[in-house]
Amino acid sequence: MSELELIHRGKVREMYLVDDRHLLMVASDRISAFDVVFTEPVPDKGRVLAAMTAWWSHWLGDIAPTHVVSSDPADFPAVARRSEWIGRSLLVRRAQMLPIECIVRGYITGSAWKEYLEHGTMHDEPLPAGLLESQQLPEPVFTPSTKATDGHDVNISFVAAADLVGAEAAEAARRICVDAYSTAAAHAFERGIIIADTKFELGFVDGSLVIADEWLTPDSSRFWPKDHHKPGATPPSLDKQPVRDATEATGWNKEPPPPPLPDDVVTATRARYIEAYETLTGESFDDWVARPGVLAEATAS
Repeated sequence: MSELELIHRGKVREMYLVDDRHLLMVASDRISAFDVVFTEPVPDKGRVLAAMTAWWSHWLGDIAPTHVVSSDPADFPAVARRSEWIGRSLLVRRAQMLPIECIVRGYITGSAWKEYLEHGTMHDEPLPAGLLESQQLPEPVFTPSTKATDGHDVNISFVAAADLVGAEAAEAARRICVDAYSTAAAHAFERGIIIADTKFELGFVDGSLVIADEWLTPDSSRFWPKDHHKPGATPPSLDKQPVRDATEATGWNKEPPPPPLPDDVVTATRARYIEAYETLTGESFDDWVARPGVLAEATAS
């Protein structure tokens, strides 16, 4: 085999067929916001996503099973050791994915805050009156959404999610995601970062539900510096918030094509992604670039 077969190209990553049980997941430097992919890449973004996913996979191994097999290129088939993929690829098990996004919210912000202002609810569930923007919720809440192939995902209730995937799978997904979020959020808080909310994707591998794709990265989460958090306002984020802010300020309607990203927004976004990785893991991003895979396992164990 001279090359791997590309079987899926998503907004950010490509999936290549390794064999009937395994895939190679390669994270690009593309960036998306509001479900739209921008023309301008963010340098090293894919390496940050792979590094953080690998690190969390080892660190949360006893809390939540994942589909990651290895992030060490030495474990990949020879054809997968392409220089441009080093540090941005993971060998994973194939999973039968749930057709929902599994979001956990610890703080009220974003689309949840907008719904609360209008209806006093979050994903159709009532919340206490008088909450402030960015306020911590009494406990983490599992708030699923649809997984749109075109257009925008739509927030749905837990009951609606159970109708889509079955009550047993929905309950298992909620348990896995809330446990993973709560454990990760406690670790992040100790390191000065609030994980306001995060998105997981889950699928079945050999009959067991596991976390798949990526998780707890700046692409799938809102990371806030703890010392900048104050209920009543949205703090600066160590994630793609510069992209959201800059594009919303143009009056863009959040439909393709997106407006161009200025160079300073690209630079700021790259810096925030790397800062998030280094703060959460306690490791140098340059070390990951030099020793992908090996570093993730050693530092997270």
